Amino acid sequence: MKDAVTTHLPTYDDVIAAHARIAPHIHRTPVLTSHFLNELTGAELFFKCENFQKAGAFKVRGASNAVFGLDDAVAAKGVTTHSSGNHALSLAYAAGRRGIPCHVVMPRTAPEAKKAAVRGYGGTITECEPSTTSREAVFAEVHARTGADFVHPYNDPRVIAGQATCSRELMDQVEGLDAVIAPIGGGGMISGCCLTLSNIAPHVEIYAAEPEQADDAYRSFKAGHIIADDAPVTIADGLKVPLKENTWHFVSNHVTDIFTASEEEIIAAMKLTWQRMKIVMEPSCAVPLAAILKTPEAFRGKRVGVIITGGNVDLDTLPWM
Repeated sequence: MKDAVTTHLPTYDDVIAAHARIAPHIHRTPVLTSHFLNELTGAELFFKCENFQKAGAFKVRGASNAVFGLDDAVAAKGVTTHSSGNHALSLAYAAGRRGIPCHVVMPRTAPEAKKAAVRGYGGTITECEPSTTSREAVFAEVHARTGADFVHPYNDPRVIAGQATCSRELMDQVEGLDAVIAPIGGGGMISGCCLTLSNIAPHVEIYAAEPEQADDAYRSFKAGHIIADDAPVTIADGLKVPLKENTWHFVSNHVTDIFTASEEEIIAAMKLTWQRMKIVMEPSCAVPLAAILKTPEAFRGKRVGVIITGGNVDLDTLPWM
């Protein structure tokens, strides 16, 4: 199924408009630091804590921009998407705020905490198998049946513009950044970083971090074209999806490099952040720190913004238990 949302690329004017549109529905999340992690990495790290965001993830930015940008006639039919979790619950949150239906397709293996959040915000879940093929096939049926507006988890220009508001805030909150690093799956957050930084801080290097066991973005970046895995297996459940046309445009044109981390390295970085910073974060969010710890020479002596993308963790199945 070819996505119907690849009609245009968002501009920085779209980011400014998105920030104004979503302001009543999101938090301006804090930036935290850790002397211990600075000493450990040899860099000055500034953690943009989207785990404190509404609905517990940065994805509420893009979802809210899409939902509150709909005209009333389209909104009346509701919204629909496919997602492993955070986009699903964020879209359900935004739809609930607007009082419209939300239909989401989620892998049956998605964390129960995320499924519960979708239902808690009033969303309706249809489950699929944990593969891109199954996800898109089941979604096609739900989309046809409901007639709801499709808000792609990351390839939608409205979503990318919304995600770009995160790095826009970060640049307001921290002066003199040399680099920004964020996780990469489908590339919505990284695309937002590229959109913001290429316009207001083109000197800032943009890095992405990915699990070794779901490294299709890394391989795409090295090959110069999109390589899509159908069903990668990784603890970083939010990073299993492939790049699409819109996000590939930003990644291929603006990302400095992509680093990978093993499952063990991701879990160790997640546990270290919980222990030292006392914050709840998902495995997907630990990948950037894992990459910095694995490749410290790329970041040593630099001021680095690290985007912690979400905190929706199943507390009954923590990876080190």
